[in-house]
Amino acid sequence: MLRIGLTGGIASGKSVALRRFGELGAVVVDHDLLAREAVAPGSVGLDAVVAEFGPGVLAADGTLDRPALARLVFADDDARERLNAIVHPEVRRLSAERDAEAGAADDGAVVVHDVPLLVEVGQAESFHLVVVVDAPPELRLRRLVEGRGLSEEDARARIAAQADDAVRRAAADVVLDGTGTEAQLRAQVDALWERVVAEQAAEREAGPPR
Repeated sequence: MLRIGLTGGIASGKSVALRRFGELGAVVVDHDLLAREAVAPGSVGLDAVVAEFGPGVLAADGTLDRPALARLVFADDDARERLNAIVHPEVRRLSAERDAEAGAADDGAVVVHDVPLLVEVGQAESFHLVVVVDAPPELRLRRLVEGRGLSEEDARARIAAQADDAVRRAAADVVLDGTGTEAQLRAQVDALWERVVAEQAAEREAGPPR
């Protein structure tokens, strides 16, 4: 089994790359979805978040009020670290479960983990290959404001809350250019996939090391 860590700044094009990996046959593990599962109603994670940040982060139906929590943590480094200390261990546990399921179904599976904070939480070394989708901050800012409807202030805060682009690139084994069209980004994923598949085939032909 080959584990790929996929990351990139918010609005860099990472979701396009992730979809393409899935279309090509990868097992996709979306850590944003795992993070939601980690704080689902009735979970230990949600109880811990409420204990740390107060009942104001709960919606009327008992689910996590994500906008309310975001307002607390995106502009406060200490608050964000406290939240990460609750959520990240649960996400790692759920991630390991997904790996185990994929490996049991196919020991040659390619599992692509979409990890927005891969660099920030120091997980790069846990993957066989780290792929970064890269795009400059001003382009990502425009995508957030024009495409997702965020205010410029909120968009800048979200970008600033993530790792510096140079730090992210330094952790990468492969950098994909997210500045062009979706078709151009998908083509880059296709080329990487061909390389990965060829390398796996060569390893199988070579057999186990003696």
